[in-house]
Amino acid sequence: MEYEALVVDYAGVFTEAGIPELVARVRASGRRTALLSNADSVPRGLPDVFDAVVVSGVVGVAKPDPGIYRRAAEALGVEPGVCVFVDDVAAYVRGAAAVGMTGVHHISTESTVDEVGILLGLS
Repeated sequence: MEYEALVVDYAGVFTEAGIPELVARVRASGRRTALLSNADSVPRGLPDVFDAVVVSGVVGVAKPDPGIYRRAAEALGVEPGVCVFVDDVAAYVRGAAAVGMTGVHHISTESTVDEVGILLGLS
């Protein structure tokens, strides 16, 4: 499987040390990146590592509703099946998998960096 995009949650994932650097590496590899959050608004001070930001308070649908994952893929211009999705809530990972994304349940930065690296072939 050739993955074209990485979609990550904000609180509990992107806010963890090491994850912003992972997202930047993925983007530098030529893949698309998105932030997908159940927040009310776009988080302030986001670094310039995302091609798209999808926030439930803005789009009117929240995880684990299938629509929000599809919105993220659409915002990136890709199909859900070529996306890797990372979240610290297992139910949200299952929601992403239900629309065809490959889910990574974030437990620790080390395991997430390793798993995403394997899936995307990062060296």
